[in-house]
Amino acid sequence: MMRKLKTFRGGLHPPEHKERTARLPIEDCPLPEELVIPLSQHIGAPAEVCVAKGDKVSRGQLIGRARGFVSVPVHASTSGEVLAVEPRPHPSGKWLPAVVLRPDGADAWGEAPTPVDHRELAPEQLRELIRSAGVVGLGGAAFPTHVKLSPPPEKPIHTLLINGVECEPYLTADHRLMLEESARILTGIDILRRVLGARRVCIGIEANKPDAIAHLDEVCRGTEVEVAALAVKYPQGAEKQLIAALVGREVPSGGLPMDLGVVVHNVGTAAAVADAVAQGMPLIERVTTLTGPALVQPKNLRVRIGTPLRHLVEVCGGLKVDLAKIICGGPMMGAAQLSLEVPVVRGTSGVLLLGEDDKAARAEGACIRCGRCVRACPSSILPTTIAAYARLDRFEDAERFRAMDCIECGCCSYSCPAAIPLVQAVRHAKAAILARRRKL
Repeated sequence: MMRKLKTFRGGLHPPEHKERTARLPIEDCPLPEELVIPLSQHIGAPAEVCVAKGDKVSRGQLIGRARGFVSVPVHASTSGEVLAVEPRPHPSGKWLPAVVLRPDGADAWGEAPTPVDHRELAPEQLRELIRSAGVVGLGGAAFPTHVKLSPPPEKPIHTLLINGVECEPYLTADHRLMLEESARILTGIDILRRVLGARRVCIGIEANKPDAIAHLDEVCRGTEVEVAALAVKYPQGAEKQLIAALVGREVPSGGLPMDLGVVVHNVGTAAAVADAVAQGMPLIERVTTLTGPALVQPKNLRVRIGTPLRHLVEVCGGLKVDLAKIICGGPMMGAAQLSLEVPVVRGTSGVLLLGEDDKAARAEGACIRCGRCVRACPSSILPTTIAAYARLDRFEDAERFRAMDCIECGCCSYSCPAAIPLVQAVRHAKAAILARRRKL
C-alpha cells in the first residue's frame, strides 16, 4: 500500500514549469566585464565599505565589514580594480551602495583558502568561521546563518531540518545541487549539527524530485541523517510549513522555530557552510536558475556574486521575445525587477524572464466570498478580512486578525478568482504595523 506523504494544512499546486532546467547540469558562468557587489545582501545592518576607488583587490578579500551581530561581511568575488563605491540598482528596487569591480582576469586569491578539519573545532570556532565567511540563508531570505546558530541557552535545539524542497515553480538550482554536489551538503550538515548539538537531522525533499531523494538516500545510508519525501504542494519549502510536515508541530503565532527546539537551513546554505569551514572560502558565488519563456537557453549556473543579470542573459543565448517582466526568485514569492542591470546577490535563487504573452493580465473584480484564499492560506488567517482593513487604514484591526502571521507566499492572490491583490494588501498592513511598533 502506498504510504501517504507528509505535508501541511492549506497550500496549492501551481504548474511546476521545471522541465526546461531540471535535467541540465550546473555550468560555471564566465566572469562579466564589471561586477556590482552590494554592501547590503542580507537581513540586518549593511556591511561597512573598507576599500576605495582605485584599490587593487584579490579574490575573497574583505571589501565590507560586518556592522553588529545581525550583519555579515562582504568579499570580492574575483581579483581586480575597484572602479567606484557608489549607489547602484539593487534587487530590492532601490539604489544602494555597492563596490563596482573590474576583473583583471587572473581570478587570483590573496592568500589561498586554508582547509581545516571541522571535527577538531569547538562550536564557537565553527560559528565564527561561518560568520566571517559571510554565510547567509541561500533559500532567498538571506538571514545571517551564524545568528540562526546562536539560540539562547534556554532554547536548546534537538532537531535540524535541511530544506531541499524548492517548491517555487521554475527553480531547479537546489535540485541540481543535491544531485551533483551532495558531498558538500553532507559536510555542511555535519558542521551545522555539531554547532547546534542537534540529535535529529532530516532532509525534506518534495516527491517530484525522485532522483534527488534516491541519491541522498544512498549517500546518507549508514549515517544518522534521515531523508523524507514530502507531498508536492506550495509552499512546502516555507520554514513553518516544513516544520509542520516533518515535526508535526506548528510554530506558535509570533514565535520562532527555536521555540520548538528546531532550526531549518537550506541545502545551498549547508554547502556554503562546508565551503566556509572545510575549505576556508568566503561566500562569493552561488548556484542559480536562469529560466523563463523569454529566454533562448535556460541554464543552472554557478555565478559570482555581483554579476549583472544582463550578462547572465547573454550567457544563456539572449532573448527570444521582447522582455515584459523580470523576477528575481520564483513567480510566487520573487521580486519584480526594473532592469537587467541589477546584480546577482546572495539571495538570488533564480531569475525568471517573461514575455508579454506570459504575463497574467486579469482586471481586478469584487470579492465573491468564495473562500478559496482562506482554504489555500497555509497560515490559517483570513486574507480578505485583513486586506479590507488594510485598505481602510485600520491596521490595529488587521493586526488583531493576525496579519503578522502572513508569510507572503502569495497563495491567496493566486487562488483569487476576482484577481484581488490580497498578498500586496496584507504586506502593506504588515509594514504599517511594524512602523507603528517602532514608534511605541
